[in-house]
Amino acid sequence: MQTIIETVQPYVNTIVTAAAGVLTAFVLGGLNKLKTKVNVWLEARTTAAQREVIHKIAGEGFSFAQTAFKEAGGERKLQEALQYTTLSLAEQGITVSTVEIRSAIEKAYLEYKAKTKTVLATEAQPSEEATQAAAKEAVSSLAAQVTAILSQATAEASSGQAQPALDPVLAPTEATQTSITAG
Repeated sequence: MQTIIETVQPYVNTIVTAAAGVLTAFVLGGLNKLKTKVNVWLEARTTAAQREVIHKIAGEGFSFAQTAFKEAGGERKLQEALQYTTLSLAEQGITVSTVEIRSAIEKAYLEYKAKTKTVLATEAQPSEEATQAAAKEAVSSLAAQVTAILSQATAEASSGQAQPALDPVLAPTEATQTSITAG
């Protein structure tokens, strides 16, 4: 039984990694849609010049809170960014609601998150459909490989013959220690 687990473990790890990649693609798509909704909402309520100033100052507020309050939680950083942005906009003579300021700060946050996420991605990202299709194909391929390995392991266990694996699999240190103490 231990041999089956050691044989299947790398494939299971690969499937989990692929699933995490698919989940990341969906999260990035959701963030992009939310950013678009924030932009539409702001455009409906302010002039172009005001939007530019609001976004610039909100970005400054976010940056200020992000750097000056590194150890603080997200809510504290948001409050500091709101305070900075509100005061700066008041100095510019721009009066907007707290909701509008918060939306601009949230947009700056989403842009920051998107930039940090794209460091991991390539410059030319494939379309969302292509990404989903590739992820589905990868997961299907991995599932087929796991099924084949499990079938082979089951056949070997049923026949009572232990055949060497095609690729050597190194067991984690904990598993090695467990087998030594248990045996």
